[in-house]
Amino acid sequence: MTGHAALTFAREAQIVVIGWQVFAITRDPLSLGLIGLAEAIPLLGFALYAGHLADVMPRRPLAITGAAGMTLSSILLLVVTLQPDLLASYGIWSIYGLVFLGGIGRSFVRPAVSALSAEVIPRELYPSAVAWRSSVWHLAAIAGPAAGGLIYGFAGAKAAYITVVALMLVSLLGFVFVRHSVRPVPPEEQPLVESIMSGVRFVWRDPVLLGAMSLDLFSVLFGGATALLPIFAVILGAGPEGLGVLRAAPAVGSIAVGILMAHRAPSRRAGGVLLTCVALFGVFMISFALSRNFVLSFLLLLASGVVDGVSVVIRALLLQMRAPGHLLGRVSSVNQMFIGASNEIGAFESGVAARLMGTVPSVVFGGCMTLLVVAVTAWKVPQLRRLRDLHTS
Repeated sequence: MTGHAALTFAREAQIVVIGWQVFAITRDPLSLGLIGLAEAIPLLGFALYAGHLADVMPRRPLAITGAAGMTLSSILLLVVTLQPDLLASYGIWSIYGLVFLGGIGRSFVRPAVSALSAEVIPRELYPSAVAWRSSVWHLAAIAGPAAGGLIYGFAGAKAAYITVVALMLVSLLGFVFVRHSVRPVPPEEQPLVESIMSGVRFVWRDPVLLGAMSLDLFSVLFGGATALLPIFAVILGAGPEGLGVLRAAPAVGSIAVGILMAHRAPSRRAGGVLLTCVALFGVFMISFALSRNFVLSFLLLLASGVVDGVSVVIRALLLQMRAPGHLLGRVSSVNQMFIGASNEIGAFESGVAARLMGTVPSVVFGGCMTLLVVAVTAWKVPQLRRLRDLHTS
């Protein structure tokens, strides 16, 4: 939990620093989208293989290796920032390249940590454990952006990157001190491609999992405005400090609802709750785009975090309750591809849409598309719409 929280804190702080640094150089919304694309390419490219490794080798060393790759990326970002001549020589593409390197490490961390946590926790404690893990993640996601923005605003990019590197090292120590290391044994030997594709086939044959993942993919792909927050910070008259506060707002809402869900049994109308929460997310994004008041914008992002927090816990529980243990790493990697496509490629889509349509119209359009996605999913996947108990089909 410590390693996961420190890694999240560091990455979320780094996202704010990179976003403000890049936009300060380019003043181009497309450059913000390219940050997401630089991380999405390795996430999508390595995810399935990383899931295979998480099911055939000890998960703890895999998590340590992935975290080490992310740490190396952050160290090199610090070096580039400390040496302005390097940035002048290689341009903004040097930052994109180092984000790409961090994305490779992150692609291995996700399935390893997800499968490892399910491996060390008794199955009957999954609902509470997932909610607590989600809350810890969101707590780090609150402090990370706020710290990144504040440190950047008051002490500069160098101090912010030093903080990120220090936290990355803490995360490495957290994973090193995990005293559980078991080599998962698949039920039968399989060729590499067959092993990799078994996770894809499992998700494809489960309409509830496929529907929930697709809902996340398309809603965040169109509806998210995270990548454009540096522009909204300028629109609202806020600096990097304000950007950090806006970036942290969704996580504030998510952690509050996550703690509540850790103490209450999961909803008996899980499918309907999931669809409703995603629809509300789209409504809040449309309202945020139209807001010109910083406090109102913060509250709308806070509300979006509340509904997103509920949907995150439901989706995580669906994955861990429905996927068999020997396939958990591979199924998690498929989920990672959906999340990577939605978050990182969604950031690229936001940048392109903002360049073509304007920042505010692009977010309004995305929110409307989210509502359309919810309607289509509810129509096409009745099993998800009718799902009540998370423990059953």
